Amino acid sequence: MTNRARVTDIFRYPVKGLSADAMETATLKTGETIAWDRAFAIENGSHDFDPDAPEHFPKMKFLMLMRDERLANLKTGFDEAATTLTISDESGELFQGNLMSAEGTKGLEAFIADYMKDNLRGAPRLVHAPGFSHSDAPFKLLSIINLATVRELEKVVGKPIDPLRFRSNIYVDDIEPWEDHSWLGKNIRIGSATFKGFHKIPRCAATNVNLETATRDMDIPKTLQRVYDHVDLGLYVEVTEAGTIHRGDTVTLI
Repeated sequence: MTNRARVTDIFRYPVKGLSADAMETATLKTGETIAWDRAFAIENGSHDFDPDAPEHFPKMKFLMLMRDERLANLKTGFDEAATTLTISDESGELFQGNLMSAEGTKGLEAFIADYMKDNLRGAPRLVHAPGFSHSDAPFKLLSIINLATVRELEKVVGKPIDPLRFRSNIYVDDIEPWEDHSWLGKNIRIGSATFKGFHKIPRCAATNVNLETATRDMDIPKTLQRVYDHVDLGLYVEVTEAGTIHRGDTVTLI
């Protein structure tokens, strides 16, 4: 890889299944995710997540885009200092509350109970444990998407693909399609942080959801399997040396 690879965007997803927070910069700790990434999740049905002894559960336990595409109509913003979530749609603001308070938690649960009433298997429950991430992967990782790969896939499906369908933390450009897959097991420097390629990312049906219309208009996993004989797009990485990353940073292999 040459030194031309660069970071175009950084995102986190404070509530699993809800929309992204765009970030100009992120300060990372060794072995951790971006602060507040997937810090909260909404149980759909059984309430068995224990915040005092948190453990990883399959994503089907929670509200999430793979099954609950109506969530894509909601646009969220998260104020880290106040731990306050704001939810809006095209009609305006729908909810605002401090997710670390009992009042805010109950308020969000009541909003979701009404908004998602046709998709619930039981009362929704907001869950959180300090330092725990409700990622799809049972490890503390960040995800990277190569925009050149997305453009290559666009040629296959014959229409534009919003890169945010892949719900990644770091988007990179100016490299070859699929080049990020060659970083598996290698050390990567972005800004002052160092990462190691951990695992290719298998894609699920969440990528089929159009984030503007909240409808399913593609079958990306099936297309990947048919054309490339796998369902992977993107790379999980672990932080091996703490540091800060910024939009526009160069990506280099060490």
